[in-house]
Amino acid sequence: MADRHVDYLLIGGGIASATAAATLREEGATGTITIVGRELDPPYHRPPATKGYLQGKESKEDAHAHPADWYAEHDVELLTRTSVMALDTEAREASLSTKETVSYGEALIATGAMVRRLGGVDGSGLDGIHYVRALGNADAIRADAQDAERIVCIGGSYIGCEVAASLTAMGKRVAIVLQEAEPLSTGFGLRAGVFFRDVLESHGVEIFGSDEIAAFEGDGERVTTVRTGNGRELPADLVVCGVGATPDVMLARKAGLTLGEAGGVLCDTHLRTSAPHVYAAGDMAEYQSVVHDTVLRIEHEDVAMSQGATAARNMLGQDVPYDTVPYFFSDLADWVSLEYVGPARSWNEEAVVGAIADGAFAIYYLDGGVVRGALSVGGLDDLERARELIRSGESVSAADLGAESYPA
Repeated sequence: MADRHVDYLLIGGGIASATAAATLREEGATGTITIVGRELDPPYHRPPATKGYLQGKESKEDAHAHPADWYAEHDVELLTRTSVMALDTEAREASLSTKETVSYGEALIATGAMVRRLGGVDGSGLDGIHYVRALGNADAIRADAQDAERIVCIGGSYIGCEVAASLTAMGKRVAIVLQEAEPLSTGFGLRAGVFFRDVLESHGVEIFGSDEIAAFEGDGERVTTVRTGNGRELPADLVVCGVGATPDVMLARKAGLTLGEAGGVLCDTHLRTSAPHVYAAGDMAEYQSVVHDTVLRIEHEDVAMSQGATAARNMLGQDVPYDTVPYFFSDLADWVSLEYVGPARSWNEEAVVGAIADGAFAIYYLDGGVVRGALSVGGLDDLERARELIRSGESVSAADLGAESYPA
């Protein structure tokens, strides 16, 4: 028998649960709400961990999803440093790490993702090799970087590029090693990738593309060198790895929830899982997209927030599909900012508005004349227009977009 009952149990202490709690109250929920999260801190925005917070320009309070007194003011119970150890979806009960058993009316599972580690690389256990996902990781990197002169970032996606820019802005000499030819090119293509390389290099970041990590070497317990597959030996007082993440589905798998091909918890168009009264949101949700007519799993904070809101509305019986066109944003120090809607999984044409060399441009990613995604740099062009084109599936030409056409 459960020790107590909560009407809305939100599992995971991240931004999806924080948004779900706020949406429940905004939409009129009067029942009890409990957020269970294993981190020490209350729910917070993660992008500052590679940007302003890492640089020491923002505080933890700046990153928090809600002010400290918000939870009490909105009658939301927040359990930090607490995990759900088991979820019985038939009995609708959750066993907590505090030894308490809680029954629930509706549940959201939003346990996020775990960083992918380079455990198979020789020397990966040396001191000075960091991964970043939480604010605590940023604290450790900032402290370790104080006496570091040469830093190597691994990975050419958001994390690697953002950390490289932040540490360079802090006065460090930084190199990036990436498997792709150009940074950020996996999502944005080679034209945009060359632009981002130029931005990074113009501020002193070294870029080593089309390469991979062969080994880490050290002096005693501490890393000193990164050796690459192309034979480079890069001096490193500190290493930061940004090589992706894997959905945290340990609890979901144990609870018997159906998983998808991408490893996330499989959801329908309304973010309902295979278990009645259990929804999923955020990095570990693999959902049937009504916009893209395919199953997607997307790791980004804006997606987690919008999914948390949709799941909350459906907990209240509103029966609304998750039909948001995913939005992404990033900035490299204060050098350049970008926004993106999509995602474009594949495309055969790039329609470019403006001049890439000028640093204010947009790229529409077309597949057979249909817009699948759009990148805006420097605030150029209208992403709302791109959203509508992605939704409609309308066939357009580069000329319709006021753009120059280039093959992908």
